[in-house]
Amino acid sequence: MTTLNHVNNNNSNKFILLILVFVICNSSNYCLTNANVDNYGEYREEGHQTHTTHVVTSLLDSITHDSVCDSSPKGRGPNSVRLSHKHGPCSALDSQLTSRLTHVEILDHDEDRVNSIRNRVRPNLAQVDKVRPVGQKAVVLPAKSGTTIGSGNYIVTVGLGTPKKDLSLIFDTGSDFTWTQCAPCTKSCYQQQDPVFNPKESTTYTNITCSSQLCSDVSAATSASPGCSSTTCIYGIQYGDSSFSIGFFAKDTLTLGSGSYVPNFYFGCGEDNQGLFGGSAGLLGLGRNKLSAVSQSASTFGNYFSYCLPSKSTSTGHLTFGRGGTTSKVIKYTSLMTSSAGPSFYFVDFQGISVGGSKLAISPSVFSSGGTLIDSGTVITRLPSDAYTALQSAFSKAMSKYPTAPALSILDTCYDLSSYTTVSVPKVSLLFGGGASLDLPVTGILYVKDLSQVCLAFAGNEDAGDVAIIGNVQQTTFDVLYDVAGGKVGFGAGGCL
Repeated sequence: MTTLNHVNNNNSNKFILLILVFVICNSSNYCLTNANVDNYGEYREEGHQTHTTHVVTSLLDSITHDSVCDSSPKGRGPNSVRLSHKHGPCSALDSQLTSRLTHVEILDHDEDRVNSIRNRVRPNLAQVDKVRPVGQKAVVLPAKSGTTIGSGNYIVTVGLGTPKKDLSLIFDTGSDFTWTQCAPCTKSCYQQQDPVFNPKESTTYTNITCSSQLCSDVSAATSASPGCSSTTCIYGIQYGDSSFSIGFFAKDTLTLGSGSYVPNFYFGCGEDNQGLFGGSAGLLGLGRNKLSAVSQSASTFGNYFSYCLPSKSTSTGHLTFGRGGTTSKVIKYTSLMTSSAGPSFYFVDFQGISVGGSKLAISPSVFSSGGTLIDSGTVITRLPSDAYTALQSAFSKAMSKYPTAPALSILDTCYDLSSYTTVSVPKVSLLFGGGASLDLPVTGILYVKDLSQVCLAFAGNEDAGDVAIIGNVQQTTFDVLYDVAGGKVGFGAGGCL
């Protein structure tokens, strides 16, 4: 008797839930088209597991250039600096509207950066030396030796000198060496938004001598042999797009956040600079070399840093040295790996991809052959060709009801959503060893030029042995933690929005 009543109650519940689904679908703009009632009489929204539904116009939020900056999140601690998109109201550089790149230019520059990273980690590449004379001894710059700056999407503001001068620097985990333009520019300086740093105005500024071991260490961070002017060490760094900075190797006080200091911070004081740096004052190198900002601040904050990249140009994120910079409730870690071919890069244990809740059938060897690194300066994630083909196929199948659009530069899977009110997007997750994953928000899945050209934000490598790269589009809104001393990288959802 009890069993019979239970069955009757279940049938009644099913009937009520089916009516509820009918009402929702006929009284609102948001219809749960994948909703159903399972065998146990429970309401289940299939889209919650496999797809997310979005108002199409909301996809434009990430590219809208509003005039008001939402400066949240706050309270990251005294060792935290604000991070913002280069072209947005939160950036001091946004007044230089002429420096804004088109979407095609952004993606083309991104491909240049990726090619330069590939070249750095490929063995036995021939390099042709280029010599630029400075002072008594020439600085030897290997042609296109460094990683291309690319689009330089994100900047941070730090203080340099005593009293400190605020400088907006490109934020780059793929570079080791920090430098800024310095007065006087004896040869040439590009136009920057901040006043050019004048070492004569700082009471804590000191040049490094040629006889110092540190002068010899510069070559590992810049891939260029140092030179000398009298007894002063001269550095030179050249990037993959032929941009360069040459000047004095020096030390001064670096100020982070509201009052955290790194005394005797080694950097380049550039008096001969050239390149498309978008009005920034230089670059903050966060790689793994001992002259990077991370390594130099380790004695103060520990060999540990974190950041969160905002998904909108109207919002800010953060870069935090040391612990205490995260707000995510759950952080999951994967192993931080090294490669002799690219010792300055942060390699991670990338193992797979899921689309719509199903893990794609990709052999683990596909990811291990070339390795995978995570990079703040690369925009679009690059995948081994087999992995990209599997992702593209599964994603296209899930999006088959939407009309396709022409390719956008390196992005070949695009859709025209201009005639739709809502769009159902399959969930995509990047899976790592140790149980860590990036369950991507829609901003990490789609790259939006406009509503008539919305593209899958991934691209494939041409060569099977090329390195895979986790780009910044896929990192947005996550707390990303680098526990370098502990040998791990962590991801936490909802770090900034």
